[in-house]
Amino acid sequence: MIKRLKITFLCGFALFSSFCGGPSSTNSETKSKPKSMVETAEEPEDPMANKGIGPVSEVTLGAEIDEAMAAEGKSIFETMCAACHKIDEKFIGPSPKGILKRRSPEWVMNMILNPEQMIKEDPVAKALFIEFNMSPMANQNLTEDQARKVLEYFRTLE
Repeated sequence: MIKRLKITFLCGFALFSSFCGGPSSTNSETKSKPKSMVETAEEPEDPMANKGIGPVSEVTLGAEIDEAMAAEGKSIFETMCAACHKIDEKFIGPSPKGILKRRSPEWVMNMILNPEQMIKEDPVAKALFIEFNMSPMANQNLTEDQARKVLEYFRTLE
């Protein structure tokens, strides 16, 4: 009876170790993620060329920040987005600070306007979904005009 318990325990431990990335796993980033999720979460070579998936195909940014538009965007952000996004740190979602150095303006607006489809089909959005504990971005049903104002506010955070 004791021998059977030892064998059962050892088999269970071996099985548990294989699922938890035991000694044979060398990549710490893939230990806790199934291989299929890691493969679908790879970012394209040039993230700035990625426009995302949604209604916005082109955004023209002025040479100077539109302060009135940015102020309205800040108010929208504080009302609709600040529960999950903090300016200077990761929280439930990523920090928007410096986002336009990492993502195209079109991608940012499409993520704001179309988060469900972005998470399903865009490799960058998929990677963020995985990185932030499978917490999907809530669709706040902003208009394109509101999303553009939030984008202008993000320009002030660079």
